[in-house]
Amino acid sequence: MVIDVTDATFQTEVIERSATVPVVVDLWAEWCGPCKTLGPIIEKVVAETNGKVVLAKIDVDANPAVAQAFRVQSIPMVVALKDGQPVDAFMGAQGETEVRAFVERLLPSEQESQVADLIAAGDEGSLRIALQLDPSNVDATVALAELLVIKGDNDEALSLLERIPESDVTRRIAAKARVGVTPDDEHDETLTALLDRVKDDDEARQQFVDILELMGPDDPRTATYRKLLTSRLF
Repeated sequence: MVIDVTDATFQTEVIERSATVPVVVDLWAEWCGPCKTLGPIIEKVVAETNGKVVLAKIDVDANPAVAQAFRVQSIPMVVALKDGQPVDAFMGAQGETEVRAFVERLLPSEQESQVADLIAAGDEGSLRIALQLDPSNVDATVALAELLVIKGDNDEALSLLERIPESDVTRRIAAKARVGVTPDDEHDETLTALLDRVKDDDEARQQFVDILELMGPDDPRTATYRKLLTSRLF
């Protein structure tokens, strides 16, 4: 896949896209002879990956912000990104053998591909196998924890979540595991009852915070109850 990227589309087409697929950025200009030699080679090699790698072509003359971001001093310059971060690069024209080796280093291993397929399947058995192959895989851990909460296996879900870095998603799942699913109209009554206990009762304070996590920032009551919690604690 080949896309022409501009200063305006760089964030979406390169940074955000690289979270799901490696992106090779080809920085070039119309006046650059070596760029015209290298360009078709990169396009051919990336096309052979059948979508496993994306090629983003950026005219540095027309897109000075991107050129500045990459600190371009000479072109052609080629940078590979994964998860929004540069992971490999080269400058100057390269032959097809060198370009192919560069692109192949970006491709997922056989195990990584297998894990991705298992996560995509999404059933409990597949997710457990994925974690056997890659115990620290965040996507598999989160997906399995969500399934376990639905089943009511809350202790195992919480144990799984402790193995990966905390995030908005993990906090929400952990809150659901500890609190369970309650109707929205019960939150006010429960939170009001908990307020008198949050200062000296760790469990009450955790339950209060968990309910706010489940309500989410879009619920207009969340900010109000957070202020009430702060006033009771401090």
